[in-house]
Amino acid sequence: MKKVLALMMALLCLSGMAAAEEWNPDEDYSFEDVSGISWETITYENVPWNFPIDIMELDPELIQLANKHMFLSKNYVPDDLVTMKKLKLDDEGNNTSGGVRLVNSDMQLQRECAEALVALCDAARAEGHELYLKSAYRSYKTQDYMYYNRLEANDGYDDGWVTKPGASDHQTGLGCDVVPGNWTDRGMNEDMAEEEECQWMAEHCAEFGFVIRYPADKEEITEINYEPWHLRYVGVDAATYIMENGLCLEEFHEMLNQAIDEFVAAGGPEFLVEDFRQVSAEDKYD
Repeated sequence: MKKVLALMMALLCLSGMAAAEEWNPDEDYSFEDVSGISWETITYENVPWNFPIDIMELDPELIQLANKHMFLSKNYVPDDLVTMKKLKLDDEGNNTSGGVRLVNSDMQLQRECAEALVALCDAARAEGHELYLKSAYRSYKTQDYMYYNRLEANDGYDDGWVTKPGASDHQTGLGCDVVPGNWTDRGMNEDMAEEEECQWMAEHCAEFGFVIRYPADKEEITEINYEPWHLRYVGVDAATYIMENGLCLEEFHEMLNQAIDEFVAAGGPEFLVEDFRQVSAEDKYD
């Protein structure tokens, strides 16, 4: 969020400089219909931003990748982590604590993600579905411990169920495992997708800014087994586009990076997009 605010301030400064030269906002920032494109094209300094979502509507922190090729630093800790509250309902079924049903205590998420998850769980409950938060933010150190234990249990074989430290979506503070009540004490596998609660999540999660992070038909791209329980918060605009178009987050990033390269090559201001150029941490797990 801090990066977004800085981006907006920089854009305002740029607008101010243009104004000194009798800048016309209708020329430097406009919407126009382009034949063959199903969305409106936005322009900055008369350079088209050819991506279905305005760069100003994206937050680089919310859409950042953590996978086997894009590692987070072992020192990376998300901003504004909050501890999830336990759900408390009044006699009328209203959520009085601003919490969710927890499998474990002391779980944390980034604040925006946490608030969205509460709203999602409340909406699910209103339709007769109880959801439980089973896993949330995990530090690099915790992921390292889990990965080592998984290898030990499998005679050194990486079966894909536990991600290497630095490559875990959970380290972003935006990834969370959300399960039906009858899966809170069971080993998780793709059979969970048959549960009504998971089907509801897949259908409605984008309304609250979440995507299914590891879809069934994207395993070759994500290099992670299908996880119908793993939600990832990216914001409503990005989530809606990803889910409606059957994408995974890696594909979304590929599209975004292509749009960024084209934008800058055409003369678009680099400062608008520089925070979206993610680089893998040098201290990646070997």
